[in-house]
Amino acid sequence: MALVYKLQAFSSFSVSAQNYNKVTSLITNPICSLHYKSSPFTEKHSIERYQRDRWLYQNQVELSQYQSSSCSLPSESESIREDDIALQLPELKKLLEVLKKKRESCCGNDGDGEKCGPGNVFLVGTGPGDPELLTLKAVKVVQKADILLYDRLVSNDVLELVGPDARLLYVGKTAGYHSRTQEEIHELLLSFAEAGATVVRLKGGDPLVFGRGGEEMDFLQQQGIQVKVIPGITSASGIAAELGIPLTHRGVANSVRFLTGHSRNGGTDPLFVAESSADPDSTLVVYMGLSTLPALALKLMQHGLPANTPAAAVERGTTPQQRTVFAELNDLADKVAREELVSPTLIIIGKVVALSPLWPLSSKEASCLMEAV
Repeated sequence: MALVYKLQAFSSFSVSAQNYNKVTSLITNPICSLHYKSSPFTEKHSIERYQRDRWLYQNQVELSQYQSSSCSLPSESESIREDDIALQLPELKKLLEVLKKKRESCCGNDGDGEKCGPGNVFLVGTGPGDPELLTLKAVKVVQKADILLYDRLVSNDVLELVGPDARLLYVGKTAGYHSRTQEEIHELLLSFAEAGATVVRLKGGDPLVFGRGGEEMDFLQQQGIQVKVIPGITSASGIAAELGIPLTHRGVANSVRFLTGHSRNGGTDPLFVAESSADPDSTLVVYMGLSTLPALALKLMQHGLPANTPAAAVERGTTPQQRTVFAELNDLADKVAREELVSPTLIIIGKVVALSPLWPLSSKEASCLMEAV
């Protein structure tokens, strides 16, 4: 099995006493910062994460004794990440062996060749956060999974739907901290599938929209693993609908474009802003663009998009913690900074934003604005 060989490599180094203490401190004393406490999603060192994944650490610490009063910020060095993985390895190995023996037992009892083959991997989109936006198919798969690898933007409410006997493994990424590299995620998915498990890969939104689901699907299929994709409501449509913003509208916007706001090497400059992105007759939806918003807005205006184009920035859309900032494009970045929006924040830019019943200008002003643009 692929991961077993990877585990041997990881096992070649020992966990330093200093970093062991730091990692176990995170588990027994999760951060109580405001954003972690109020987030509907899985923050990297939140209480919810370690409660769900406690089976991975049961030989190292007693997770029933939580001390939520600790507010110290953890180190996020590469050594801390590697030591956290090292602490998980014994239980990961054990689970793989259990799954392998279970599959061999089934094959030995009834000789059913199909049961001896690899398990299936499901790439499941969980939508923008509201659990009621899940598809029925997604719920059924989530409840039948043996193991689920979940991202940061899978909401805590969605994870409450997981079956009681399933194992959960956090593989989320945030800016500057990847609990698992993409290559490590590939190997985990492959190893559990080869062991015969029903593996579910949970992703926020839709798994094939800025979720790297295509990379995971391609890798697994090359290894002979069957992959089934269960679509989710992508944040663009889910959050826009929540605000009453039609992404396309006759006479106002005849197309919609999804754009990543990611920067190169974590900088403040957006990765790619084409001149065609500044089309006034199109709607632009920017994912992961909070840190690059000032540069993005400037480039769009330089490419010809009017400065008074209606825009909205939505933090944690469709969840009870949703916060929304409406502004014209030239003022959006400043207003977002004043309101201190945090990730995940979706940005919608275009004349259709003024069609929202929540747009702060009067309907007459909004109508005149769209005619002038």
